[in-house]
Amino acid sequence: MIHYTFKKENGYVNEIKVKGHALFGDYGTDIVCASVSTALIMTANAIETLGFKDSIQTKVKSGDFVLKVLRSNATIEGLLQNLIYTLNELEAQYKSHIKNLKEE
Repeated sequence: MIHYTFKKENGYVNEIKVKGHALFGDYGTDIVCASVSTALIMTANAIETLGFKDSIQTKVKSGDFVLKVLRSNATIEGLLQNLIYTLNELEAQYKSHIKNLKEE
């Protein structure tokens, strides 16, 4: 199962952690893992390509993703809120494969 948490400080998301594997399908064909991975990488890439690369720190390896916000702004916060929305929607559809541990 994929577990995710996000932390806020002063009303802004300052960290998102995602860990595990969905085990929805065979390796390479797991649509839940693929969806989560795509959402995570697209969010990090969007932040970087919009010119805020120095505002975040990421750690990415198989089954483990951490994004820390070093300096927040409205653009970064909007992208992270969209990521949280996406993960929550995936959890609603695939309850036994992805779970928000609600660390906030």
